[in-house]
Amino acid sequence: MNLYIRYFDAETLVYSVEEALSFLASLGDVEINESIRLELEKFMSSSAMYPKHVRVSQRSFFIAIKTTAATMEEFKAKGASQNKAEKAAQIEALATYSQPQPGWYAAKLTFKRVIKMPVTQKSKYVDTPFVCKVKAGSVQECYDKVVAHLRSRQDIDPRSQYPSIKSANFEFNFLGE
Repeated sequence: MNLYIRYFDAETLVYSVEEALSFLASLGDVEINESIRLELEKFMSSSAMYPKHVRVSQRSFFIAIKTTAATMEEFKAKGASQNKAEKAAQIEALATYSQPQPGWYAAKLTFKRVIKMPVTQKSKYVDTPFVCKVKAGSVQECYDKVVAHLRSRQDIDPRSQYPSIKSANFEFNFLGE
């Protein structure tokens, strides 16, 4: 496994933690210490494949990404093809949401509800699940009806925030006609 390292505009693909530390030290802005070394070593030995943000100073980080790419060109080409695939999947999902399928839907939407705290008179956001059955012509219409209903309720603060239809905080199940 190799590492893609990016710090502001400087980037490289390295084959070991030592090479990554050497690259970062060559930038001048990054002071390599034991905690950075340990964080990178732990990241490389873990099974995690998500990008790792490593704090360099109070306000700056560098990003480390594990990759099987052997060259920077290969890494960037894989990223471009992944972005195209993700975009195609999103377009397909959105098209599916608007396809006509009239009937009943079981919908669950978890939204950020504004709650006023009586003691301090300040407000806070609280994740609030809302579950209902909706008669709609498509998934998009189901989502729109749920959000419109919540926005029209007097007991829900208008500052509350609602997830997008693509979010994991919106779930639906087609129940049939």
